[in-house]
Amino acid sequence: MPNTLSRSNSERNTRRATVRSNGVDLAVFARGEPDRPTLVFVHGYPDTHAVWNRVIDRLAEDFHCVSFDVRGAGASARPRPTRAYRLSRLAADLIAVIDWASPDAPVHLVGHDWGSIQSWEVVTAPAFAGRLAGFTSISGPCLDHASHWLRAQRRSDPSGLQRQLRKSWYIAALHVPLLPQLAWHGPLGARWPHTLAALEGERLPTSATLARDGAHGAKLYRANMLPRLMRPRDRRARCPVQIVVPQRDAFVGPGFVDDLGRWVADLEVVRIDAAHWAIQTHPDTVADHCRAFARGHIAAPSEPAPQTGPTRPPPAHRNQEASHG
Repeated sequence: MPNTLSRSNSERNTRRATVRSNGVDLAVFARGEPDRPTLVFVHGYPDTHAVWNRVIDRLAEDFHCVSFDVRGAGASARPRPTRAYRLSRLAADLIAVIDWASPDAPVHLVGHDWGSIQSWEVVTAPAFAGRLAGFTSISGPCLDHASHWLRAQRRSDPSGLQRQLRKSWYIAALHVPLLPQLAWHGPLGARWPHTLAALEGERLPTSATLARDGAHGAKLYRANMLPRLMRPRDRRARCPVQIVVPQRDAFVGPGFVDDLGRWVADLEVVRIDAAHWAIQTHPDTVADHCRAFARGHIAAPSEPAPQTGPTRPPPAHRNQEASHG
């Protein structure tokens, strides 16, 4: 199997566009009929839009599927200043893509890893409530929610806090000056396909721009992690949320969902037998959950977008168990 991402059906049948957000050009990719309900997929670190290919292959017959390379990755522009990667800038990028993809109807967001983290910034912003019909989050908590959870764990479950901190060791490494650049253009970049295979249990394709994406994407952590974890805000979701929890995730522990009912009024939690890159190793399972959730929550163009008021009392969330597919 080649080491770089191959052209799947979603790549061969994709329409490509460029969306400009505050002077940054974003490479956007669309498949499916534009008059169908729109799903917007946001990738994580150190990936590109192509990490969603296998999931989109299974959804493009039913939905208008839009993905994009986030700033600093793939074919999108790579701003130099670290401040250019703040969540406020990422949220503006995402809204620009949403407005391009579906100007007249709310969309369903699907985010993985850092794609999920930046999506939370939009999901919890009152100004954007009418643009979102629902959000599927995979392996990427809201940083504000995560900070509140970590503080609670420090008091109530120190061992649980230690387990998550052990999973997050790499975050400290990404803050060391020059280390991400040296690592991704050196041994880490060379070893990444093997590391990924060891983590996921199978050999997965990687992007041809991996080294650059890894080096630039480290600015996501530097620009956002410490400010959000040190000064968390009270952020409530403004649309229904589905959390897909890979039970064997090496980086994000399942505990982050424990207190989400405090922040999300309409919440579903699905637990699957998969590791961090479930969107590549279990595309059928992920696509099935995205399809079911989107069909249940996407509003028609003439209907108001579902909104979650900040004062609505949070019910207990619904858990679903799912085997891998």
